Amino acid sequence: MAATVLVFGDSLSAGYGLASGQGWVSLLEKRLAPKHKVVNASQSGETSAGGLARLPQALARHKPDIVVLELGGNDGLRGLPLSVMEANLAQMAALAQRSKAKVVLVGMALPPNYGPDYTARFRKAYDNVAKKHKTAYVPVLVAGFESKLALFQNDGIHPNAQAQPLMAATVEKALRPLLK
Repeated sequence: MAATVLVFGDSLSAGYGLASGQGWVSLLEKRLAPKHKVVNASQSGETSAGGLARLPQALARHKPDIVVLELGGNDGLRGLPLSVMEANLAQMAALAQRSKAKVVLVGMALPPNYGPDYTARFRKAYDNVAKKHKTAYVPVLVAGFESKLALFQNDGIHPNAQAQPLMAATVEKALRPLLK
């Protein structure tokens, strides 16, 4: 059965700093085509609050079967309250599920300079949402290469073109069971 997959994220999903077609969402789209449709509604700089404000319209417009929710990284980088980020992610998961879409929650890792307490609580917020809403879950989008600086752009935050296939494969692994 064909599915519409809505990717709803920030610059990591929008392909910041990459040529058109190089981002992990574009690569995923090619892997799933022609059977499944992938819509990328990601925006660079997006926070969980901005995503929560935009999600109802995106759900109504695209009527996705699956929502890949990749937000929160900008909340963490800005040091925003993690309880607010967690509540926003939980509300987005609930909105998607109420619209009959399955959810893949995609987490992120923060740079170590944010301190062990904040980074642990940041990661735990994703764990909590995934468990509470029983979503498919990718704990860390950059899993397996988060400390390999050669796979990041000069800013040290955005993965480069070489890393995009790794990210696509990581998300695809969580997504595939939902496409059956």
